[in-house]
Amino acid sequence: MIGADGLKGLLPHRYPMLLVDRVTEVVPGERLTALKAVTCNEPWYAALPDGAGDLAHDYPAVLLVESWCQAAGVLAGGGGREAGRVPLLGGVSDVRLVGRVRPGDVLTHHVRLIRDVADTLIFAGATTVADRPVMEVGRATMAVRSIKPI
Repeated sequence: MIGADGLKGLLPHRYPMLLVDRVTEVVPGERLTALKAVTCNEPWYAALPDGAGDLAHDYPAVLLVESWCQAAGVLAGGGGREAGRVPLLGGVSDVRLVGRVRPGDVLTHHVRLIRDVADTLIFAGATTVADRPVMEVGRATMAVRSIKPI
C-alpha cells in the first residue's frame, strides 16, 4: 500500500491537484489499483450556491480522467522525484464516461500497463464506484523523463 506521503514522492502534484489518496495494490510493470475519495469540500465545489442540486455536484469529468492518469503515473514510476525522473502524460483516447460521481463516492482506479517501449508506456483501464463502472479508458500514453534544472 502507498499512502499520501509515498504518493508525494512519486508524483509532482500537490493540493489541490493531487487526486489520488492511496494505492491499494501494485504489481510493478503490470497493474495498479488506487483510491480517491470525493468530498463536497473540494475546491471545484466552492462556488456552488446553496440549493444547487445534485447535478451541480457531479464530479468534473476532466478531474476524473486526471485522477485516473495520476494513478497510471504511479504505475509508471520512473524512480520518483527524488531520483530525478517524472511521468509526463502524452495523451488519452477512447475515454467513455458511463456513470456519475458525486461527493461521498470513493473512486477505485484500475490501471493496466499494456505496452512498455523504452521510456514510453501505454495504459488502459477503468474507474468504478462501489463496483459500478463510471469510466473506461481505452488508452493513455505516458513518458518518463529526467527532471532538468532550469
